[in-house]
Amino acid sequence: MNITATMVKELRDKTGAGMMDAKKALVEVDGDMEKAMEVLRQKGIASADKKMGRIAAEGRIASYVADGIGAMIEVNCETDFVAKNAEFLELTNGLAELVATSNPADVDALLNTTCPKCGKLVSDVIKEKIASIGEKITVRRFVRYEGNTSTYIHNGKIGVLLLTDKKDEVLSKDICLHIASSAPEFVSRADIPASVIEEETRIEMGKEDLAKKPEQIRAKIVEGRVNKLMAQRCLIEQPFVKNPDQTIEQLISGKLSIVKFDRFVLGEGLEKRNDNFADEVMSQLKG
Repeated sequence: MNITATMVKELRDKTGAGMMDAKKALVEVDGDMEKAMEVLRQKGIASADKKMGRIAAEGRIASYVADGIGAMIEVNCETDFVAKNAEFLELTNGLAELVATSNPADVDALLNTTCPKCGKLVSDVIKEKIASIGEKITVRRFVRYEGNTSTYIHNGKIGVLLLTDKKDEVLSKDICLHIASSAPEFVSRADIPASVIEEETRIEMGKEDLAKKPEQIRAKIVEGRVNKLMAQRCLIEQPFVKNPDQTIEQLISGKLSIVKFDRFVLGEGLEKRNDNFADEVMSQLKG
């Protein structure tokens, strides 16, 4: 039977499935609309795609380090309850490992990677999990390093991946913990873009408490303030969280150098759900 665009659109409207999934289902059942809907429900595709319009700012950050390769990933869902679900934890851990072992270029490439353990595309695995768990699930971002890599994950909410020039598991673990706690943005001053310094200088120059001071004095005060701000944002200049009398630079001196790091905060910059639980219960009772 010839599967027309009209038939595909009708099935999409009824199920919320993607165009290719809808067409495949119709082909599979020779154009029978009811059977096609059943096929999509059985595969979890209909319910999965309908959920993709929801807000998913909860979830988990997971990491994987082995054999000189490290990866960290953020996978989002809708509620903290699901983020603690064993099935979701297994998914995020598996994806972190897959990023490390397969080295995908970006999120789209990861979604189109075949999972060696099940033989399915990652995108299909996620659709199945959406159908099983009942919430929208998305892969937001990941990072991958090769070399002396260490990681620290705090309650699945904050994640750190660190690359150093030498191996020191104990020291690297402490640095990861410090990064998670103190939120540096750069390794050193050399990594700070000139535009960042210029912006901070402009802001400080415009502050009211300096407005009446002579320009030369104001410039010196601003320079001091900006230097202090930059020190707070540079990892090696920060006081070590376990011993504030010692900077990170002093801590690592003669032992190793920090090449780079990434710090993920779960849901950072994403729109959050703002559900009122009492209203939700009342609406269900009325419905």
